[in-house]
Amino acid sequence: MITTDKLSANALDFIDDVKLQMLLQRGAPEPEQVRDVIAKSLSKAPLQLDETAVLLRAENRDLIGEIFEAARKLKRDVYGNRIVLFAPLYIGNYCVNDCAYCSFRRSNKDAVRRTLSPEEVARQVEALEDRGHKRLILVFGEHPKYNAEFIADTVRKVYSVKKGNGEIRRVNINAAPMDHEGFRIIKEAGIGTYQIFMETYHHETYQKVHPENTLKGDYLWRLDALNRAFEAGCDDMGIGALFGLYDWRFEVLGLVAHSLFLQEHYGVGPHTISFPRLQPALGVQLSNQYPVNDYDFKRLVAILRLSVPYTGMILTARERAELREEILGFGVSQIDAGSRIEIGGYTEIGDAQVQAIEKEQFRLGDLRSLDEVMRHLLNAGYLPSFCTSCYRTGRTGEHFMEYAIPGFIQRFCAPNGILTLAEYLHDYASEHTRKAGERLIRKEMEKIEDKGILKLVEERLRKIKREGKRDLYF
Repeated sequence: MITTDKLSANALDFIDDVKLQMLLQRGAPEPEQVRDVIAKSLSKAPLQLDETAVLLRAENRDLIGEIFEAARKLKRDVYGNRIVLFAPLYIGNYCVNDCAYCSFRRSNKDAVRRTLSPEEVARQVEALEDRGHKRLILVFGEHPKYNAEFIADTVRKVYSVKKGNGEIRRVNINAAPMDHEGFRIIKEAGIGTYQIFMETYHHETYQKVHPENTLKGDYLWRLDALNRAFEAGCDDMGIGALFGLYDWRFEVLGLVAHSLFLQEHYGVGPHTISFPRLQPALGVQLSNQYPVNDYDFKRLVAILRLSVPYTGMILTARERAELREEILGFGVSQIDAGSRIEIGGYTEIGDAQVQAIEKEQFRLGDLRSLDEVMRHLLNAGYLPSFCTSCYRTGRTGEHFMEYAIPGFIQRFCAPNGILTLAEYLHDYASEHTRKAGERLIRKEMEKIEDKGILKLVEERLRKIKREGKRDLYF
């Protein structure tokens, strides 16, 4: 029997299922109610739960169209046309949990279990650097062998690997909740964001899909995890829900409630919100699912963008390429690209558009290479960015909010995005991608109104191209 009862005894349960359900049952709002909430969001003010619920209850297609357009506008105002890119790196898939939706669960005898050695980690990182990646999220199963010391050692190993002009400048983490000391150990290794998903905020559903005799079966231990992380000195957190386990509208309210709680108690909300949809996985046969169709998926992305204006939103390669491209404008700020979620997949499978489902946690929908994704982004007018400057200059947590809330973040993001794009174009891009990138850089330079910043960007672009300088940032 695995238990965390003593550790979660003092945790605060701030998710009120009855309250959230009542907010969703109030009936269709009047058009002016919806427009009032949209107006508040466009002023860049976070929405409260009752205001988010107004948007969730709107069913009129014209009003939903206004929600979509407002999300597009807010995305342009806060993040511009920048899209940050990263890749997941799965380190090990041993797990003591038995989550009903996951192929890595302990009772799945068909899953191929493996943990990368330090030498194998280095080879995976080299393969990622050869493609041009600068930002990774390391993914670990929930198992005693993946303790805080192991995760910290793996982070340091990733940072130590350099190949040519390649280097990983930011390592984020998706791993089990830790106690205070565990979070401190991992933070000291130099991580960026620590990402922990509740999967579902609905108490009854949570217990159904997470057996009680597992670590993940303790709802409060998981809900309290980011509180412990903040108290241990971490300041960049990622939250998320797995859409398809319960009513998507309830999960949106759960994510907003979590964001508001962190903002109220720690002065800063989550750095990122993820909203993956349930996908097929080896040995997974769930009953009582709550499938989210593409239209409602677009709605939930747009409503999350309006509800939490300054939180980064991550759209993963679980989704099909064409849907990802359509949803980008609704408020997405980060995507993964060229992703392999098999253990060892970057060297053993590479960019081949095939999947080894017995080695994966779930089925991916977008198997395009990083270069393909970059080219599509560029041709659509987006600025692909590998920027890590905020993390490395201390503009995180409350400091990030100080820059982001007034909109000053664009003074850093656009120039840094241009510089990291230039690095990629010179070092890794195919000819077609390079030409598309050079066209976009010229357009982006025309947008910089501050002549002093423009001059500095021009100087640094020359250093990248002519002197081989790298890692220049504001």
